[in-house]
Amino acid sequence: MGQSTSAAGNSILNRRRSKSFTLKFPIESIESEISQPDYTSSLPDECLALVFQFLNSGNRKRCALVCRRWMIVEGQNRYRLSLHARSDLITSIPSLFSRFDSVTKLSLKCDRRSVSIGDEALVKISLRCRNLKRLKLRACRELTDVGMAAFAENCKDLKIFSCGSCDFGAKGVKAVLDHCSNLEELSIKRLRGFTDIAPEMIGPGVAASSLKSICLKELYNGQCFGPVIVGAKNLKSLKLFRCSGDWDLLLQEMAGKDHGVVEIHLERMQVSDVALSAISYCSSLESLHLVKTPECTNFGLAAIAEKCKRLRKLHIDGWKANLIGDEGLVAVAKFCSQLQELVLIGVNPTTLSLGMLAAKCLNLERLALCGCDTFGDPELSCIAAKCPALRKLCIKNCPISDVGIENLANGCPGLTKVKIKKCKGVLGGCADWLRTVRPMLSVNADTMEQEHEEAASNDVVGGSQENGIEFPQLNSQIMAPSIASSSRNRSGYFKSGIGLFSGMSLVPCTSRQRRASR
Repeated sequence: MGQSTSAAGNSILNRRRSKSFTLKFPIESIESEISQPDYTSSLPDECLALVFQFLNSGNRKRCALVCRRWMIVEGQNRYRLSLHARSDLITSIPSLFSRFDSVTKLSLKCDRRSVSIGDEALVKISLRCRNLKRLKLRACRELTDVGMAAFAENCKDLKIFSCGSCDFGAKGVKAVLDHCSNLEELSIKRLRGFTDIAPEMIGPGVAASSLKSICLKELYNGQCFGPVIVGAKNLKSLKLFRCSGDWDLLLQEMAGKDHGVVEIHLERMQVSDVALSAISYCSSLESLHLVKTPECTNFGLAAIAEKCKRLRKLHIDGWKANLIGDEGLVAVAKFCSQLQELVLIGVNPTTLSLGMLAAKCLNLERLALCGCDTFGDPELSCIAAKCPALRKLCIKNCPISDVGIENLANGCPGLTKVKIKKCKGVLGGCADWLRTVRPMLSVNADTMEQEHEEAASNDVVGGSQENGIEFPQLNSQIMAPSIASSSRNRSGYFKSGIGLFSGMSLVPCTSRQRRASR
């Protein structure tokens, strides 16, 4: 027996539909909006483009959908473009770069699970972006030396080139150096094509006089770039991260020419006091980072301090080796009077070196101490009494107490920001008291009382789960552990491994409980 709607039911349904349509889509309001004049029609394209420059990426995309004129103006004045460099991008290149025909900064990134663009796509992009100034490649594993060579021939005005996790080799990088005469910054990270290449094959090329910044990171045979580092006549910044091999001789050769290097960053590199003594001849050096270089001692630091009197930023991660301490810091205080920023991690200074730094370095504005076992209340009181220009202070995992915090409140009149982390002797009330005494001071502190309360709450939650049967709660976001840990957290890989089990509660099975009760 079938069922059908009645005539009355159909009329009611039609009335409801028409009513909902009129409520959601008022035709009169739409017509009134369309009839209103467009005041932006008299606005010049240059002014409209200037307005677009103050918008973020999402708002610019929305504005491009307003009308055809806005879309054209926005596309012609977009100079920075970031694209997902998957293999299917090749079909969209003509339409994309017909609209965005003024791009000078291009970023091509591909995820690890997808197939990246190849040489053909990169060549098409280079033909449509001949005025490209900056190129960033990430995880483009299908690119080869042939594609990079063709790109370098088409984009000779390139100034900044950065690539990471790509599979092309030394010939591709050499092509960029040989064709781009205006290249200023070169950043190479995690390339695997340098294992069988002789060092003399990569030279600075036509970029020898323009290259100012070189960054090499996690390269198996990074010394292949030795001729590039030595041959760069106007090199200002050199950053080396976790590159294998002995770098003492190369740094000696570079420092012998003294091209006016201003910044040097060495992280987990095989360098010794020989390299630091050579770097001391770079008289224009202003920023020095020594991160986890266990063969560097007070002798090398003193040599740099004695000759590099323009030093303004000094970061030292001693890695608990106790090879850099008061002797090297006293030399810094004695010769580097322009020092403005000092970061000490795993270094053990005392009142001797800190007192001289405070007395001699009158422009010291930023000070950070992390994991310094000898930095206690006397050292903090010394800083508070002798550093009037100090503006930012960071103390982490140091044996200070409330006494040192009270002395800090009475000193450092120019202090604007204080950060205190993992200091067991500092209680919660002292941080609140510091905020009360210095209302203009920004205090960021995690106290031991808060940690104890969190631990107690975790214990209560864990105890309630043990008494009952609960499903294990997994974290919603589980990040894969990174093999190369950060310089600031040397136990990141270990913590990330433990993090997989942090949200689980191991509960005995009910069947086992019943058997035990029987």
